[in-house]
Amino acid sequence: MRRIRTRLGALGIALTAAVPLSLTAPAAATATPATPNGTPGAAASATAPTVEEGRLAQAAPREILRRSGFDAWQPEFACGLARVTTYQEGQRYVAREGRALWRRAVDRVQGRGPAGGDLSRDDDRPLYWARLGMTKELRAWHPGFRLSPAQRTALLGSLERGSRGQDSIELPAGKRVLRVVVTGFDPFQLDDDARRSNPSGAAALALDGTAVRTASGRWARIETAVFPVRWADFAAGTVERTLLPQLRRGPRQADLFTTISQGRPGQFDVERTNGAWRGGFPDNARESRTGTVPIPAGVPTVLPQPQWTTTGLPYARIVAADTGPYPVRDHTTVTEIPAGGGAPVVRPDGPTPGSTARAGGGGDYLSNEIAYRATLLRDAVRPSLPGGHLHTPVLEFGPGNTDPASGRITDPVFERNRAAITGQVRQIVTVAASAVAAQR
Repeated sequence: MRRIRTRLGALGIALTAAVPLSLTAPAAATATPATPNGTPGAAASATAPTVEEGRLAQAAPREILRRSGFDAWQPEFACGLARVTTYQEGQRYVAREGRALWRRAVDRVQGRGPAGGDLSRDDDRPLYWARLGMTKELRAWHPGFRLSPAQRTALLGSLERGSRGQDSIELPAGKRVLRVVVTGFDPFQLDDDARRSNPSGAAALALDGTAVRTASGRWARIETAVFPVRWADFAAGTVERTLLPQLRRGPRQADLFTTISQGRPGQFDVERTNGAWRGGFPDNARESRTGTVPIPAGVPTVLPQPQWTTTGLPYARIVAADTGPYPVRDHTTVTEIPAGGGAPVVRPDGPTPGSTARAGGGGDYLSNEIAYRATLLRDAVRPSLPGGHLHTPVLEFGPGNTDPASGRITDPVFERNRAAITGQVRQIVTVAASAVAAQR
């Protein structure tokens, strides 16, 4: 994922820094204590909306929700919360509704169930904005029983995981099918343009639970999840918590994985090298972090922490294949501080021995960080597992629709570009799975 800049109506990009953000949501205010006889006191204190939730008031998110039918999720979720009478009941309700939102988003993209409106079915944005409506309601909830700040935070975490597909990855057992994990991201840089979509998230919704046939005729089953563009969630271990059960050895272990994010205009990049550095560019919560990527305690890892990790994707096969309209590049450039110190240096052919990372092939934002975290985790538990990071082209609006102040939330060019990117992601995953199948 790279930072997108809009100049004179054209989308450009620049490599940027990244910082950890929390998937467990900000701590809630202190709940009202119980009365002396042990019965609940007044309704538990709520917490203020987050920066992301505050953007729901803008016209573009409201229109996206209305034209997809996803505007019903927030009020219906609030009505359900009002009927909850115990924390345990709340746990079940929130987990169920989070997973239901993910499943509804997947079904809509894949053509099952009602479209809910005239917005293109392959759109990833309804999921993002509907989730924020639900977290806003949960943050403001005043139940009739004592709800501690830790309990509210746990409920928010459950809603996040369920509505992102993170806790519903179900790879099949057996040797007949290859097992593939693919991840995407939320839309980002929404202060610049709240209309933005993320093609990696759209691809994740389109691929979840589907199968592709490899060149040898063997089927590969794909399971997906989506991650937030927030530094704190990454520092809190959202990537490792989601991927570790899939990467560990076992009857349902993944045979291939790829993290995906939006990258440069007009091309795909298979990122060869990932760096252990966060550059500090603000995330969706307007938070920034700079420094070495922090690894959560208790997570299997490589010690001492390496400055660089490398892709295990069959990049030569992917680059050589005819996968679609966009060129696919083997991207090897990194930025490093050479051994012995000095100013950062751009290296077109990867890092030199003993250098310190300042940007991987995917930059120093959260796309580089998810690539680094996923491949570092792989190196700790199954070093031979093929996996790495893929950058998609930037998803652009059509000519005459580039001004966020006056532009439409969608147009034919925008929809064609998203469909083309998703289709090419599917073909790239098929090529990678075919390479893995050929070795088994």
